Amino acid sequence: MEHTVTDEGPQNAAHLDEIDKAIIRELQLDGRMSYARLGPKVGLSQAAVRQRVQRLTDDHVMQVVAVTDPMRMGFTLQVMVGVRASGDLKVLAAQLAEVEAINYVVVTSGRFDLLLEMVCTGPEDLLGLLDSSVRPLDGVRSTEVFTYLHLEKQSYAWGAR
Repeated sequence: MEHTVTDEGPQNAAHLDEIDKAIIRELQLDGRMSYARLGPKVGLSQAAVRQRVQRLTDDHVMQVVAVTDPMRMGFTLQVMVGVRASGDLKVLAAQLAEVEAINYVVVTSGRFDLLLEMVCTGPEDLLGLLDSSVRPLDGVRSTEVFTYLHLEKQSYAWGAR
């Protein structure tokens, strides 16, 4: 399941009760946990917890996915690309979000208008993606590539404190 966030903010925030938050915390620890195990941990029956999980996923509050290590999957290069742009940033961001090889697109403020994250099989793959899928787009003025030398932490457990 892929989800694109647009115009999400406090006014669109989901109203989560303590049980919803407990479900999220438990699934962040073990996304493969059965409903039979999850229900008692959060004080619900198996059927009730199944309905809650379905609502949380249908409402795009959470996704349950397999997170892989790109380096173990044959990718040898992980990069963040800063993009300086002109024109409508939302339009350009939407175009870049359609590129399968780009796994993160954010409109930002500061030195760059957009940040992109990509994993590549090597330098030639990166160059090909930049030359065919990023730089030719209308509105892309310049790009700067930041190669990840070491990833110390990547966490997805921030949502249910």
